[in-house]
Amino acid sequence: MVFPENLKYTNDHEWIRVESNIGTIGVTDHAQGELGDVVYVDIADDLTSVNKNESFGTIEAVKTVADILAPASGKVIEINRSLNDNPEVVNNSPYEEGWMIKIEITDPSELDDLMDAETYKQYAGH
Repeated sequence: MVFPENLKYTNDHEWIRVESNIGTIGVTDHAQGELGDVVYVDIADDLTSVNKNESFGTIEAVKTVADILAPASGKVIEINRSLNDNPEVVNNSPYEEGWMIKIEITDPSELDDLMDAETYKQYAGH
């Protein structure tokens, strides 16, 4: 199980990588492991903004369907459309190729209550 140090984590097992005011968002290695084989990622084509702690899509696995919640609010600047044809990338590369969306963060203070890697690792029971 991998817990990259350069990310922030949510209680709902999403991660965000912040570079300047851009946040790249996905689900954690722990989450994809719990979900099992990811078969579909659904993010609306017309998604223009996200609000912290609100769903911006769903991830479907053999076992279940789960909401994907935004760890911060912002304007959507990119959606990873390669997941439409290759959702299994979320299982194989959750922190690199398996990212979901990129946002321009509107309120950086929303990141303050997210977990660092060590705290998340303990939270996730590893």
